[in-house]
Parts: sequence; structure tokens; C-alpha cells
Amino acid sequence: RRAVGESALRCDSLAHAVTCTGPCNAPPPMGIHFVLLISRQGKVRLTKWYSAYSAKEKARTVREVSAVVLSRQQKQCNFLEYKDKKIIYKRYASLYFLACVDEEDNELIVLETIHHFVEVLDRYFGNVCELDLIFNFHKAYHILDELLICGELQEPSKKAILRVTAAQDALMEGSGDSKVSDSKYEI
Repeated sequence: RRAVGESALRCDSLAHAVTCTGPCNAPPPMGIHFVLLISRQGKVRLTKWYSAYSAKEKARTVREVSAVVLSRQQKQCNFLEYKDKKIIYKRYASLYFLACVDEEDNELIVLETIHHFVEVLDRYFGNVCELDLIFNFHKAYHILDELLICGELQEPSKKAILRVTAAQDALMEGSGDSKVSDSKYEI
């Protein structure tokens, strides 16, 4: 047991907290502050905020970050510093996928998370393009919500994400697995 007032890091990971027996020196999990999808023309196609920002701060952040990312050369590094955070981005076709993380977070893990999101979108839409995200933005948000919760990777399995998304689509279309039959008045 720890003494009251003993300075020890707390367990932030549920899996680690179950097996933790003493003062925890494990690093806290990576947290994404926001995700943006921006077209090459500077149009915002998707935004998801995992940290508290006012509407004014959100607008200013999107404006500043998109201006910096869009002005960079294609061969420049995909990591850049923004205030006390890091912006990690990757361009796929005509879209830039951006994520903002803390300075000490691993950039390659964030790039892998972005790529994972793009792969799931690609499998769901069948060679995803910007128009798919414009006309089916709610599905893109649903997939992102299945992938990330509170800025942390929730589901690493593409199949599981696609299975849940297909079930959600079935519910939206009204053809979901319902235990109530059409002949509900039969005895």
C-alpha cells in the first residue's frame, strides 16, 4: 500500500491497473486532442475535438493549422509544432488527415492511427474519396467514434469496426436484427 501523500504516478490504463501492484511508472496513454480532415482547397471535411476548446478557439485553430499544413511542401516532414502540441498529418489523394497530440507523444503511432482510420474508410466505402466523406459524413464520424474514444485508440481491429458499422447501417435502414417479428399480433 502507498502512504498518504506519497508521490507516485497513478495507473491510467485499465489493463495495467488490473495487474499493478505498486507505484506506477508507466507512461500515461497517448491522447489525441483533435482530428481534422481538410481538402487541398482548405475546406474542412471532418472535425472531432477530444479536448475542451471554445468555439472561437476551434475556429482559430482550424484556420491556423490548415494554413500551415496546406502551405508546406509535399516532401517536408509530416510533423510540426503548434503551440505546446504537435500536429501530425498525412495526405491521402486530395485530403489531409491531421491529428493534434502532446509534445511527448510518439508521432509514428499517431501516423499509424491515421493510416488505420484511412484503411477502415477505404474498406467501408470501397476506395474512399472526398465525395464519400461529403455525402456520408455521418458514417465517417461513426467510424471515427468506433476507432477513437476520448482521443485514445479504442478498437484496433478493422473487422470489428466494419462489423459494428454494418450493424449500425442495418439499424438505420430498418432491416436490423429485430426480435419483434412482422406478425407481432400472432398468439
